[in-house]
Amino acid sequence: MAKKVFVSGIFDLLHSGHIAFFEEAATYGDLYVSIGSDKTVYELKNRPPVNPEQERLYMVRSISCVKDAFIASGSGLLDFEKEFRELRPDLMIVTEDSNIPAKRALCEECGVEYLILKREPHKNLPARSSTALRSVCCIPYRIDIAGGWLDQPYVSKHYPGPVITVSIEPTIEFNERSGMATSTRRSAIELWGTRLPAGDPFKLAKILFCYDNPPGTKIVSGSQDAIGIVCPGLNKSDYACGEYWPSQIHSVQDESILQMIEQSLYLIPLGSREAGYDVLSNTHIDRDGAKALATAAEDCWDALLAKDLVKFGDAFRRSFEAQICMFPNMVTNTMRQLIEVYRGEALGWKVSGAGGGGYLILVADHPIENAMKVVVRRKDHELQQAPV
Repeated sequence: MAKKVFVSGIFDLLHSGHIAFFEEAATYGDLYVSIGSDKTVYELKNRPPVNPEQERLYMVRSISCVKDAFIASGSGLLDFEKEFRELRPDLMIVTEDSNIPAKRALCEECGVEYLILKREPHKNLPARSSTALRSVCCIPYRIDIAGGWLDQPYVSKHYPGPVITVSIEPTIEFNERSGMATSTRRSAIELWGTRLPAGDPFKLAKILFCYDNPPGTKIVSGSQDAIGIVCPGLNKSDYACGEYWPSQIHSVQDESILQMIEQSLYLIPLGSREAGYDVLSNTHIDRDGAKALATAAEDCWDALLAKDLVKFGDAFRRSFEAQICMFPNMVTNTMRQLIEVYRGEALGWKVSGAGGGGYLILVADHPIENAMKVVVRRKDHELQQAPV
């Protein structure tokens, strides 16, 4: 009977170095892999993983030399202890940089052999590490779910209301001018580099908003862009009449809500915006329009908290319709034709990237063929509420 071989790690940004380690470990017996949970990653590193735990689990289980893998249920450096004791392996293998006394002590207590391997890349491949790969830009994008334009004083002065955004991991390289806050994201990269800094996300969002709109800025980027990028999860920003910065930000990290958003949003790429296209011409901004937009956004928030997908889709659509009543140049005839194609398949729809260059975003209760999916950025908090 083959020995049971046990290894543990986070295995984020899976690379050839991980595969080489698994292959070498598997030469000693049947390989079982413990994977650190998202919660543990945040506790140990003060940041979320790039790839969430279920995606990491799927990838590791797909490797042919791995007998089985699981998410560790504990926390800290021995987050795997419960599963370790239940599995009762014959051998635990670690690398030089993960060799800690607590692991050796656990093995000695349980009568498990302990082996340390050197980090060796596969033949003809360069050495890899997750730390080096993190130099790739990890600054999020954001999707304006409902209420967009109410963060502009020339709209909110007619009627106050919220803007709802969701922070999106950069798993997709979104087009420029696509309605995903790409210009504010560029400002974040100028300010902070490839990763958001640690700290209070509400304060960081305000710093980014100020950096994005220095004194003398003629066309001010709405603060919902900075909030949506920096504040993880789902966010509701409440704007008073004529204010650039919200009076309150509510941030929700309920996993079931975030999963519902991921599972129901589908993105269809749109064509490029026409040269010289002016989104802000031919506007009809008034109290009725701003009120309709605010009401739809509030309804959208309530539907999300209630996890009511049908009501979410309806409010999502009504928010978009209120937007284009005030800003008719948000959509072209081509976009309207595309909406008609998907009208029977979707519960709601809107466009990002006013006038083109963005995406038709659908809310649906079933997969939409050839559509893209997004990954919501997480943080290990249930509910945050900040006066700002």
